[in-house]
Amino acid sequence: MQKTLTKFIPFFIMASFLVTGCNQGTSSTTTAAKPAVSTEAKKAQGPVYKGKVVGKSNKAKTISIQVGKGEKAKTIMVKFDDKTKGVEHASKGHASIIFYEMRNGEPWATVVKPKLAKLPKGVTEIKTAELKALVDKKADVLLIDARPGKRYAASHMPGAVSLSVPDYKTKAASVLPKDKDKLLIFYCGGPT
Repeated sequence: MQKTLTKFIPFFIMASFLVTGCNQGTSSTTTAAKPAVSTEAKKAQGPVYKGKVVGKSNKAKTISIQVGKGEKAKTIMVKFDDKTKGVEHASKGHASIIFYEMRNGEPWATVVKPKLAKLPKGVTEIKTAELKALVDKKADVLLIDARPGKRYAASHMPGAVSLSVPDYKTKAASVLPKDKDKLLIFYCGGPT
């Protein structure tokens, strides 16, 4: 009988840890409860992938995102479901931020957000209606199309000049006005 009970001692020890925990402290002080976090805030926390979306399949419910730069860049496939918020922000060729959780060893997107470029100090955003009003009254502004040259050639805003990001260093001096007080309005193909 005693040998049989001896075999169960490790089981009883493990069971006692599961029931009481393994807190070694003897302090009886209490800690304040953490404030409640909304469900949306919980979903936006946790691991994240930031990078360029290289593909999205609505049928397979997957998003492929390239993270890292240069030789360290790698493409990761993230699954999504009907609970994933912001899937529309996962557009091929655009930068996105994908918050995810691991399910059965695979990343599942919880929230997808566009990765927007930060405006430099002294630069402000102009709304479409404000720009239209300036164009309608023929204000003295310079519209600069920052898209690639082929897109500019296909169509552009009336009066806009082409100055793509790759051409900026070589063409800026010839395109930008000498008057440094002139209002410059740059536009491109999207929010990023």
